[in-house]
Amino acid sequence: MPTIRDVATRAGVSTATVSATLNGTAFVSPELKERVIAAVRELGYAPDAIARSLKQGRTHLIGLIVGDITNPYFTELTQVIEATAQTQGYSVLLCDTNQEFQKEREYLQLMRTYRVEGLILAATGRPDDYDLAEMHGLRMPVVLVDRALPLLPFDSVMLDNVLAATQAMNHILAFGHRRIGMIGGPRHLSVASEREEGYRLALQQQGIEYDGRLVRDGNFREEDAFTVSQELLSRSDRPSALFVANNHMLIGVMRAIADLGLQCPRDVSIVSIDDFRWANAFTPRMTTVNQPIPEIGHAAIRLLLDRLARKATTDPVHLVMMPTLRVRDSCKQVVFEPAERTTATIASMPASRNAFDHE
Repeated sequence: MPTIRDVATRAGVSTATVSATLNGTAFVSPELKERVIAAVRELGYAPDAIARSLKQGRTHLIGLIVGDITNPYFTELTQVIEATAQTQGYSVLLCDTNQEFQKEREYLQLMRTYRVEGLILAATGRPDDYDLAEMHGLRMPVVLVDRALPLLPFDSVMLDNVLAATQAMNHILAFGHRRIGMIGGPRHLSVASEREEGYRLALQQQGIEYDGRLVRDGNFREEDAFTVSQELLSRSDRPSALFVANNHMLIGVMRAIADLGLQCPRDVSIVSIDDFRWANAFTPRMTTVNQPIPEIGHAAIRLLLDRLARKATTDPVHLVMMPTLRVRDSCKQVVFEPAERTTATIASMPASRNAFDHE
């Protein structure tokens, strides 16, 4: 295998010059850069694509930072983004923060090191964790997905999370449930706070007082959701239904229900945000609110490529995608008040913007 010293000898330059050329860490005159690239090609020290990128000043790399690749939402989103990027001549450098902001910061710097041309980011930190000057220092266009950072002037593609939560809650309420628990995510993430907002709004519209004791933070993780839903469902006054804020936590919730010897929907009705392939594999089949993940991924790539091609306007573009309720079998009628009153109450629900799929 050729070494950097072999390249330096062939090009008639120092190893420092070769390193500076390959890593872009210092200025190298056009003449020396050409000699280094020629030596790289001749010796096969690096793939031709890398040498060509160095010569053109482009890497054709797009960065993608997600919060948890084991989450089915991020798994599918990654597949969509990678496939779409490939059709446009780009490769994707994927990083998984495991919901740790310090990892995210390290990966942001890694993106600069690898000179990615643009970045799609599912942020993990709190809004005030991000320094505007530091983010501008990345010197690349950034598109936010899933989690909003209102203080940063970046394009974004988000779900209408308030609507998604109200769709889920209105479906549960239509079955007569009034004591409804919520398994949510970290409130500093916009996706979690907006879904809790939708939960509160649906209760308010039906004149039901919000009870914080029924809301638990499942941290958007299966194990955390298992723990908090076990505790919630073990209470003597347990809720008759649960709204679960994402599909990863839904798995933990269903494990907890089984562990406690309960059954869905006989003992507890369930609706979750995020449809996924396993939703039909559960018994019963799970009612979910679907995110249009292919559309989210395609839109994020399109916004990024427009920025790279300088086709986009100066102002950030914010796209909001609509959710769809997919009705299956995980809710059961519970009547805590006269049927006539329940029917009248549900009939008065506002139906604006709600979309339903029945399976």
